[in-house]
Amino acid sequence: MKHVLPAMAIFTAMAAPALAQAPDEAPVSTATVYACADIESDTDRLACYDSAVGRLKSAEESGDAVVVTRREVEEVRRDSFGFSIPSLPGLASSVFGKDEKIDEVTYPIASVQSTARGKFYVTLENGQVWQQIDNKSVYYSAKRGVENATIKSAALGSYMMKFDDGVLFRVERVK
Repeated sequence: MKHVLPAMAIFTAMAAPALAQAPDEAPVSTATVYACADIESDTDRLACYDSAVGRLKSAEESGDAVVVTRREVEEVRRDSFGFSIPSLPGLASSVFGKDEKIDEVTYPIASVQSTARGKFYVTLENGQVWQQIDNKSVYYSAKRGVENATIKSAALGSYMMKFDDGVLFRVERVK
């Protein structure tokens, strides 16, 4: 959950269609700045740039606008893998123009705990916690040198996990 809240904050900031603006003023964006390039008169073009860049800078300083890189969006997608955030894919595609769905992630394992019924709670190094939900018998041994867990999207919004090159078992994300 610690990764989801910052992710939602980033995407909420990205989703704001307008940056700092007066009630009767149009929203400013990079498109507003780029539109100034089409003005032929040097004086008018410079005035346009000064105004648009000033409004954009003010919006960034006030926190109404945030610049987010494609890499940061990818990190948010990976960190939120396994959680249902319906607006996340649409928002990211509206920002970058395409929907790059993640179907599989692999992370180093921080710890694995077994319940009395032989099921696993797997904590990954990025803080994600996954719980085994099927009754499949899975072998795990820290001594054996298992280092990574791979989680894959499965049918009907479910997920499958495997340790290194082990067998797949059904899991759900709990944290």
